[in-house]
Amino acid sequence: MKLKLTDLNPDGIRVLVDWDNFPVNASVFIPAIDSELLHKQLKEIVEAYGWAMETRVCIENSKLGVRIWRVM
Repeated sequence: MKLKLTDLNPDGIRVLVDWDNFPVNASVFIPAIDSELLHKQLKEIVEAYGWAMETRVCIENSKLGVRIWRVM
């Protein structure tokens, strides 16, 4: 399956986020082992939308991942 710019796949598994309906101050947790690759993919998406983001590597529900907040 071909990935779109807005698709994430930091660990080889496609992750979909509804970016078109992602309002300012919203956040989403994306489970991922390769947080460095996930940050790179998130940066490309955020730049394409012209947004600003805040990210934190964290563990939620015993899963490692990255939480992203849209701040602008």
